[in-house]
Amino acid sequence: MSKLRSRTFTCILIAAALAALIFGLWRGEALTVFSRAAHICLECIGLG
Repeated sequence: MSKLRSRTFTCILIAAALAALIFGLWRGEALTVFSRAAHICLECIGLG
């Protein structure tokens, strides 16, 4: 039973992660994350 319980828990976590990913994309958060990442990268390199 331990293996079945572990597999079920893993599937629930994957489903929750996918739901959060889809919700974030639906809200337009991807553009925010990418713009902040680009800003931080340019700042570290010294171009910004």
